[in-house]
Amino acid sequence: MRQQRLFEDEPGVAVARSGSFVDNMRLPIHRWFRYSAGFSAEWVRELILAEAGNRPLRVLDPFAGSGTVVLEAERCGAEGLGIESHPFVARVANAKLGWRCDTASFRRLGHAILAAASYRAGSAAGYPPLICKCFPTKTLERLDALHRATLDHAEHSCAYELCWLSLASILRACSPVGTAQWQYVLPKKSKARAREPFGAYEERVEMMAADMRARQRHEHGPVGQLLASDARTCEGIPAGWADLVVTSPPYANNYDYADATRLEMMFFGEIKGWSDLQSVIRQHLVRSCTQHVAPFADRTDSILKSREIEPIHKDLAPICAELDRIKDHRGGKKQYHAMIAHYFYDLAHVWKALRRVTRHGGRVCFIIGDSAPYGVYVPVDRWLGELAIAAGFQGYRFEKLRDRNTKWKNRKHRVPLHEGRLWVEG
Repeated sequence: MRQQRLFEDEPGVAVARSGSFVDNMRLPIHRWFRYSAGFSAEWVRELILAEAGNRPLRVLDPFAGSGTVVLEAERCGAEGLGIESHPFVARVANAKLGWRCDTASFRRLGHAILAAASYRAGSAAGYPPLICKCFPTKTLERLDALHRATLDHAEHSCAYELCWLSLASILRACSPVGTAQWQYVLPKKSKARAREPFGAYEERVEMMAADMRARQRHEHGPVGQLLASDARTCEGIPAGWADLVVTSPPYANNYDYADATRLEMMFFGEIKGWSDLQSVIRQHLVRSCTQHVAPFADRTDSILKSREIEPIHKDLAPICAELDRIKDHRGGKKQYHAMIAHYFYDLAHVWKALRRVTRHGGRVCFIIGDSAPYGVYVPVDRWLGELAIAAGFQGYRFEKLRDRNTKWKNRKHRVPLHEGRLWVEG
């Protein structure tokens, strides 16, 4: 069948390395901020070089996160463009893309901020309870002094954004508490050694400056860009712009990407608490979590009847009905049926937007995993492939990279899952 047509093997692209961000933490620029979602920069680089050959290439990442794909497109001499709808994460990515900034100016501003902070008395007063639980009073006072000194030196420059990132990136290292995936404080876990804020800040500035000098000596290709926009529309990107799309969309596994930077956003005063995430962050994101769909759950029936979902309706509707039935017998009563329906509705819009901005003959690679809420299997890769075909793409195949959910201890279900690459031909 057309939608299952196999592509040729990908030359020079290592199969097992694409699904993890962990290795990036030893790479210059990428290591400046650890974001919970991401994939291997080295694999992205290999893919772009293999795809480009000796021709110019335009690379798009509609779920850009902290900028991995755009940064690697720059390294390869390709035009890189990213979209990120999470405002805080978009700022992180744009700061990292400022690696071309004059290193001396960045260091000078960073040292001025540190000197100003060391001469002022910070305060732990006024911070939300979560921040006070995460930091001892003396540590929080020093972080506050750094924050206030940063604000006092505010300017519209890449050097200032890099100084902001220097502070944002040391917050977790300065906290002695153990935190859960959603930044809840774990009562029985703590770090053996938390960093002192002033020393951590100075070390981070110097590390970033060293990375900048090294990269500036060797790379002078096209400047990557990141748009604070929405993958469901790809607004701001010209029709047919992309030759290659490389991305990892949110997984349909109930992970709240809005919550991934709650600690940092609360420290900087961008939100006051967990409840603010809905208005500040979640409304901008693809709905991959039950928290995302809570305000829209009553629209699930109309979503299932929508034209966008029609290509997978016959398979999707029974699964949503089963999830709706199961939730009434579970303590949490999680609205997985609404999450799954809205997730594929949103991804249908993503595929339509990508069809508009991807040139005919271009290709798309999604790093994606399947799902099994309440133990009900959801064939994410197949349904996304079918939605891509419905949007006007020509064919797809799925390449499994690894098995997931293989360690059964303390798991809520024992459904085997996998992760891999969904290749779509334009």
